[in-house]
Amino acid sequence: MSDWLGLRGARVLVAGAGTLGAALVQGFADVGAEVAVIDVSRERLDEIGATASIAAERLIAADLSAADGARAAMSEAQAALGGLDVFVHGVGINDRRPIEDYSPEDWDRFIAVNLSSVFFTAQVALEAMRAQQHGRVVFFSSVAGLMGHRRHGPYAATKGAINQLTKVMAHEYAADGVTVNAVAPGYMETNLTQAYLDAHPEERERLLTLIPAGRFGRLPEVVGPVLFLASEQASFITGHIMYIDGGRTVV
Repeated sequence: MSDWLGLRGARVLVAGAGTLGAALVQGFADVGAEVAVIDVSRERLDEIGATASIAAERLIAADLSAADGARAAMSEAQAALGGLDVFVHGVGINDRRPIEDYSPEDWDRFIAVNLSSVFFTAQVALEAMRAQQHGRVVFFSSVAGLMGHRRHGPYAATKGAINQLTKVMAHEYAADGVTVNAVAPGYMETNLTQAYLDAHPEERERLLTLIPAGRFGRLPEVVGPVLFLASEQASFITGHIMYIDGGRTVV
């Protein structure tokens, strides 16, 4: 198989081992990348290590929501990989409620998990990439970062902030051979989506009417764009928010 993406042997770190994270890890492994994973759950790490054949020292259990923990985990992962060429951040939480139902503690948790973890991990990744004059950073945003979805207040706020961080970081590091982009999925067929729809069965049909493609997205339809943005083929793309949404944001 030709290495069209130029990712064979690339040192890749994925933060987040949930449904999308696990699919990404497998996708990078399938194209010959060397992969490490950070997640707060040891159970998820063990599962992904078994399915994608990731060595134990590259499966790092850590809470990335605080600066010290994030920086320590990033340093450990870089040491296990022997450097860092690609960093993908896919850590995030959501809890759909009306604005007035969120407590101050809820707000602080959203900021810490969804936004602070992006900033603290990216600081470490970008410093290493600037030193070697090459690197790819991909963040996970959401269509909620652009649109005013109800019951998404703190989540949407953090995703909109990620969009702006993406642009600022892209600007600051472009001359160093480092690209910084984000992918913004719409409604996807994931375990979290399924759990929400199981609790609100009337929602599936309503949501489908909002998507011109008439269906939810599938995991490979996110993995492919992330691999592309991490690849040599995307060397002149930076500061871009790629919406993977079946047309949701065009209507």
